[in-house]
Amino acid sequence: MDILSLFVIIPILTVVALLFVKELEKVRVISAVGMFIQLLLSIKLVFDYIAERASGNTSEMVFQKSYQWFESINIQYNVGVDGISVVMILLTGIIIFTGIFASWKVAYLSKEFFISLIVLATGVFGFFISLDLFTMFLFYEVAVLPMYLLIGIWGTGNKEYSAMKLTLMLMGGSAFLLVGLIGIYMNSAPEGQALTYNILEIAKHNIPIEAQRFFFPLTFIGFGVLGALFPFHTWSPDGHASAPTAVSMLHAGVLMKLGGYGALRVAMYLMPEAANEMSWIFIILTGISVIYGALGAVVQTDLKYINAYSSVSHCGLVLFAVLMVNKTSFNGAILQMLSHGLMTAMFFALIGMIYGRAGTRDIKKLGGLMKVMPFLAVMYVIAGMASLGLPGLSGFVAEMTIFVGAFQHSDIFHRVATIIAVSSIVVTAVYILRVVGKILFGPIINEEHKQLTDAVWHEKLPLIVLLIAIAGMGIAPLWISDLIMESLDPIVNKLVMVTQ
Repeated sequence: MDILSLFVIIPILTVVALLFVKELEKVRVISAVGMFIQLLLSIKLVFDYIAERASGNTSEMVFQKSYQWFESINIQYNVGVDGISVVMILLTGIIIFTGIFASWKVAYLSKEFFISLIVLATGVFGFFISLDLFTMFLFYEVAVLPMYLLIGIWGTGNKEYSAMKLTLMLMGGSAFLLVGLIGIYMNSAPEGQALTYNILEIAKHNIPIEAQRFFFPLTFIGFGVLGALFPFHTWSPDGHASAPTAVSMLHAGVLMKLGGYGALRVAMYLMPEAANEMSWIFIILTGISVIYGALGAVVQTDLKYINAYSSVSHCGLVLFAVLMVNKTSFNGAILQMLSHGLMTAMFFALIGMIYGRAGTRDIKKLGGLMKVMPFLAVMYVIAGMASLGLPGLSGFVAEMTIFVGAFQHSDIFHRVATIIAVSSIVVTAVYILRVVGKILFGPIINEEHKQLTDAVWHEKLPLIVLLIAIAGMGIAPLWISDLIMESLDPIVNKLVMVTQ
């Protein structure tokens, strides 16, 4: 059996095993063991990929396997990976493993909760390994649909409204995306040749420019809705705020990355002429996302809403970098997806732990937490420093690569857009330092908070794993960057070729 299919099979087997147990402890252990195997498999894939490239394999995708599914319309189960998808799979493995432990205390319908969480992760893994557009869209839907149940049943606050808003908006984006993918399929081959959903085969031919101009915006918006593209971002803050801890971690950590990955892999790569023509429109929209998200975070008082609006800003940077159409900015986009996935997962895990103890997420009611929960407080400071781009942590590497790549354009439009996007760093520093100073230092506002306890083992474990990943990426980013850069060549070459 090929290694890539295991990323779908292991979660499915874990779900099947959960169906036959009732005890809460066994549900937790089976979920943790299944996702630990998934994490180990993700790490193994990285080393296998490096070894495959070192052996001289220069294929665009490695570990490819293809099985006919619906022969009449040429739909295949077609999988393969390059450096971009390998690092995204590693990110997913880390987030789902840590998310299981962040949910350790879920007692209400715990089996159903863990099953829904693992099904969501299955869709994400399947999306990143897919080379067939139809299969990719299928896994995309598998990843999105469990969110309704996870927020609507296990969420907090106005959870029914948030779950419905999120589902309807993402389904609207899926409708745009489906039309775009069908349009790509209908123009996937020269007249007289068999149509295909295979991304690599479609990339060998030029989709007619008239078709590109119609289907590119549909496809980019379809993926952009999940990537919090303005003005389709409004589902994100409400969804984050109402979601349980692990769901927020997966939602912001990996689910939103499907938007940036799909925009690059599908919209930009397969429709390069329209991408070059129309990029200025979406650069304006993503620039608004970056600044609006940062300013929105400044005025919030709920910790989850602050992090949710911060995610809109940081994910806006991903799409902004994708639209800059050069190798450095593309590299920065992938690094930003990794960095944001790790640090926002850490943020949401910490917020969930603080809320579980203090009973509030309102920063006006929190203070002096460093005195009563020093471990959680120190971790919150580190996550905050990564978010505002402190050198030595993942955020600095990603954002600097994006801005350097974006500033390589010599025209006034791109440089002004880059300067505006760079200004988000200042706004980010404002809301991060404000929150850290308010809730961690100073006097304890509520006398009952003097009795709060610090993190226990199942809370420390995911935070330490995420900390190692954030610091590792910040201190030694070159091996990740090298994996990504080599895989960007086919995309960059095709985009550059159409401008010559």
